[in-house]
Amino acid sequence: MTAASPAARRGGQQGGPPLLAPALAFAALTIAGVALSARSPQPAASAASVLSYVRSHHAFMLVAGFLEFAAAAPLAIWTATAYRRQRTLGVTAPGAVIGLAGGLLAAASLALSGLISWTIAQVSGSVDGGLARALADLSFATGAAGFVVPLGLLVAGLAVPGLILGLLPRWLAWTGLVLAAVSELSAFSLLTSVLDVTLPAGRFGGLLWLVAASVLLPRSRRDLRATAPAPAAARAGS
Repeated sequence: MTAASPAARRGGQQGGPPLLAPALAFAALTIAGVALSARSPQPAASAASVLSYVRSHHAFMLVAGFLEFAAAAPLAIWTATAYRRQRTLGVTAPGAVIGLAGGLLAAASLALSGLISWTIAQVSGSVDGGLARALADLSFATGAAGFVVPLGLLVAGLAVPGLILGLLPRWLAWTGLVLAAVSELSAFSLLTSVLDVTLPAGRFGGLLWLVAASVLLPRSRRDLRATAPAPAAARAGS
């Protein structure tokens, strides 16, 4: 048996590792973190109520902060792998780079939000209400709009080339564009609570979309050709 040439070995790896593993890890860690912090005070809460919560839920905030921080790693891995996959599939438009930038920004915001929550838990016994409120608001801002807006860029960066080049089913690509628009709209939740509904829609909708894209995005041009519909002439002659 002759060994494959370095070029052949590299060619077989250009699509990158499977996307589903980091997508599921990101989903599991995110859902667990959100479940633990579901009852945390919102930005409209008073400083006294925030301080009371962080002192009585020290362990919950500690673990929730860890989970949020941990979720950033598989998201960054997914983003880099998806970018490499798009390049392998022939995407040369700015959409791939926009998706890469959005995914890395989303992962950084998620990590920062988790570290701030962890910090609040660590100093909960020695801070006053004003500082606790400021840190809680910063954690919320970075983990809400600060995360959802760049996540929308990640989704759009895959959905647009996926639609134009036929890399994704049309229904999935259009769904991604809608979710991306909702995610970008969530930036205005920093100005009005009326748009707070866009935050869970962008977060969990985007999460589910990434899982679906992990399954349906072809790994190579050969896989893309195998899934492409047959030409009309060939179908007519069959």
